[in-house]
Amino acid sequence: MLHLRRFARPSTLALAILLGMQGGAWAQQPPAETAAPSSKAPLPLDELRTFAEVLDRIKAAYVEPVDDKTLLENAIKGMLSNLDPHSAYLEPEAFAELQESTSGEFGGLGIEVGMEDGFIKVVSPIDDTPASKAGIEAGDLIVKIDGQPTKGLSMMDAIAKMRGKPGSSISLTLVREGGQPFDVKLTRAVIKVRSVRSQILEPGYGYLRVTQFQVNSGEEVGKALAKLKKDNDGKKLNGLVLDLRNNPGGVLQAAVEISDHFLTKGLIVYTKGRIANSELRFNADPADASEGVPLVVLINGGSASASEIVAGALQDHKRGVVMGTDSFGKGSVQTVLPLNNDRALKLTTALYYTPNGRSIQAQGIEPDIKVERAKLTREQAADGFREADLAGHLGNGNGGPDRPTATQIASDSPRPQDDDYQLGQALNLLKGLNLTRGQ
Repeated sequence: MLHLRRFARPSTLALAILLGMQGGAWAQQPPAETAAPSSKAPLPLDELRTFAEVLDRIKAAYVEPVDDKTLLENAIKGMLSNLDPHSAYLEPEAFAELQESTSGEFGGLGIEVGMEDGFIKVVSPIDDTPASKAGIEAGDLIVKIDGQPTKGLSMMDAIAKMRGKPGSSISLTLVREGGQPFDVKLTRAVIKVRSVRSQILEPGYGYLRVTQFQVNSGEEVGKALAKLKKDNDGKKLNGLVLDLRNNPGGVLQAAVEISDHFLTKGLIVYTKGRIANSELRFNADPADASEGVPLVVLINGGSASASEIVAGALQDHKRGVVMGTDSFGKGSVQTVLPLNNDRALKLTTALYYTPNGRSIQAQGIEPDIKVERAKLTREQAADGFREADLAGHLGNGNGGPDRPTATQIASDSPRPQDDDYQLGQALNLLKGLNLTRGQ
């Protein structure tokens, strides 16, 4: 079991904390009227008078009538939007969508987004969704949605525009790596995210892909590890690749559980904030579902938040080699504070730290071995000849079979590592580690 030590009242966190780009890291707390006041500082009377004066001037002089409800809600949104990119005022629909997103099924394009220079930036497309099938990549800037510029649009508003009825069409205008804008047409779908996948890459070597951290992802990883051993004829694996690339985050508890599958002791992650109940510590259980298998963890710029918790914990404990490119760098925790009218505040309340005390915020996880993404080209075996191709060649004195050029042409079905340079390098590293260990 996971060990959780809290430094405040244990009843204040009612839902799982979440870490991710769209939903942030959140925990539901009691409605506002039951929460203890956080400060007894006097009200800023001069500023409140100014606020009331501005409200009155807008109502009296704005070109079109504006009701008090709209003005006050806009004021609340303004307060939240100027704190940091992840704090927000959630109206009923947005609050419901945030809660829905952890279940693994929701409507939309299958794209996680953040903000950069006032534009909407793709953090990562989700596997097997309209976004990933259309070729949208992490780092793409969304400059228009259905022809309307996104500059100045809030992230919540942009998400609302991209969501819609399954089967309806949408056009996104993207800019990739400073190039020219281009349009991508997509059809919205019901997004059913399968967060954990696994397979045997080669005899003895497994592959475990986690696309999001959902409520049940920790349990699914445990099942996947057991299945990989079964698929390996019941034998312990010689090596495993844990792929967290383009994983935007999700439920903190799932990140802790997945880390715990590979660790047998020590701290996994801790959080620190101004309020007492924002300080949490999570420790590993002695059980080892991975059986100490040699491990390579793949990350990239689309690996954010909960992904960085896992990569940072395994890196600090020297449990595995982290390979790829620098991660996104989201190290903050958001808490959802429900209000009385089906609305909520999503407020940044803490930062999280790796076991060695590293804050990932705005820096990210730096891989132990940097491997950039690359396109693979293959040298055709038919372009040359080998000794075994020559008529009358001498036989092999060791008794091994001849290997002419024709036998080098692969006839098997494509493997993931054949077209994925980073994955191929991870597999090669695992093989090298086993060679040096005499296996």
